[in-house]
Amino acid sequence: MQLNDLNQPARTVRFDRERLALEDVVAIARGAAQPVLSDDPAFRAAIARGADFLDRLLREDGTIYGVTTGYGDSCTVPVPLSLVAELPHHLYTYHGCGLGAFLTPAQTRAVMAARLASLSKGFSGVSVGLLEQIVRLFDAGLLPLIPSEGSVGASGDLTPLSYLAAVLCGEREVLRDGVQVPAAQALREAGIEPLRLRPKEGLAIMNGTAVMTGLACLAWDRADYLARLTTRITALASFALDGNDHHFDETLFSVKPHAGMQGVAAWLRQDLEYGGQLERNGKRLQDRYSIRCAPHVIGVLADALPFFRTAIENELNSANDNPIIDAEGERVLHGGHFYGGHIAFAMDGMKNAVANLADLLDRQMALLVDARYNAGLPANLSGMEGERAAISHGLKALQISASAWTAEALKLTMPASVFSRSTECHNQDKVSMGTIAARDCLRVLELTEQVAAALLITVRQGAWLRCRVDPARTLPAPLARMLELLGDDVTPVTEDRRLDPDLHRLLARIRDQAWSLYA
Repeated sequence: MQLNDLNQPARTVRFDRERLALEDVVAIARGAAQPVLSDDPAFRAAIARGADFLDRLLREDGTIYGVTTGYGDSCTVPVPLSLVAELPHHLYTYHGCGLGAFLTPAQTRAVMAARLASLSKGFSGVSVGLLEQIVRLFDAGLLPLIPSEGSVGASGDLTPLSYLAAVLCGEREVLRDGVQVPAAQALREAGIEPLRLRPKEGLAIMNGTAVMTGLACLAWDRADYLARLTTRITALASFALDGNDHHFDETLFSVKPHAGMQGVAAWLRQDLEYGGQLERNGKRLQDRYSIRCAPHVIGVLADALPFFRTAIENELNSANDNPIIDAEGERVLHGGHFYGGHIAFAMDGMKNAVANLADLLDRQMALLVDARYNAGLPANLSGMEGERAAISHGLKALQISASAWTAEALKLTMPASVFSRSTECHNQDKVSMGTIAARDCLRVLELTEQVAAALLITVRQGAWLRCRVDPARTLPAPLARMLELLGDDVTPVTEDRRLDPDLHRLLARIRDQAWSLYA
């Protein structure tokens, strides 16, 4: 998926009660799509029925959690009808205690899309006007400044989502065209009337899993691309190391039926143009594990991604606040759908599988730069020849940096979900930690992308040197095309030079998913 001009999205994503795919959220996050609220009368009537039902209960003096009672452990505290209208505004006010870095613009759009999706299911008791207000923020390019820290993942993402609720009402701050602006000023200049929340609307916005779910959609998209990129890098590493392509033989992989792993092996056969020949030609009989077992490592993530997708998309397409408003059956159902356990498990699992990609690439790089293991290539893959070779150190420092990024990624694989804390007077006594897991996963992805950028430099250098050392060798066509696509982003290293500009260019390409990798 390519980034599009934020002012000219390629398509729209309709929000109603139909199922969304995580790609819809990713497209909105990247600015490639714009959300629109369905104008179908049946959909809008279904949303209105929930709000109307709550209004009728209020007129009949019904007891409704979070409407005529306090929140959380304060559910036993009755709220006088004269103060019901103020209660939602108190909810986002006292949750204004988030810290940490603000979510990025892409992450914020993903969060807003995830919350809009949940509220559009029609079981939250909100008005159509609230949904329209979220869409207005998108249309005006106004992004709430949301601190990333402060959620335990149940009762949902209360503190970070309070910043969305406040902005809808003209409070706190937004990011507009990259500049921080007071929300009241930004709404006024956009011609948007601040919202006055109806009963339960504050709770409906905040008491859900939108932050962890929005971040999980972005994480899945990046992990899927990294699995493909790591496979392509592995093929280039195998070529540079003069490896054995028969390690990826179709018959060999047919006897271990993990579909994702088999798919990775098929990609490697395609990249290396393996034709089933088992000739050794004097090569080492078995390549080291980081090459030979690459499909088994990458395949774990490839096989897990469909499960992760199901968990993330089910959460995305759920009504996940409390209480659930059953307008058709005229019931208020108290439950725990704000609990983010499925997202927590998916993110904890994903960061483990992704960190293993970093470790795999780091091991491949260690082989490539070491003259004892790289099948005749220069030490540190230095491209310098002649007298100046003595002062040229090639990729020595890059390997150190890649090792540091790998170590940090591996360190972050401790599962967040096992660190549940009892909070809020022991009302929230078992919590998911899903948002922390999602943030950790995104950091592991970032570090692994940095390792991948380092390996792109390394395998480009290694393939160039292999062709120089063995002039009879030719790159398989798919790998030759990849090196052409890398173009000026990665040129061979002869005289020592700083490599961080190359790394930044490559990281931008990775995050833009600039290269089409496999069908």
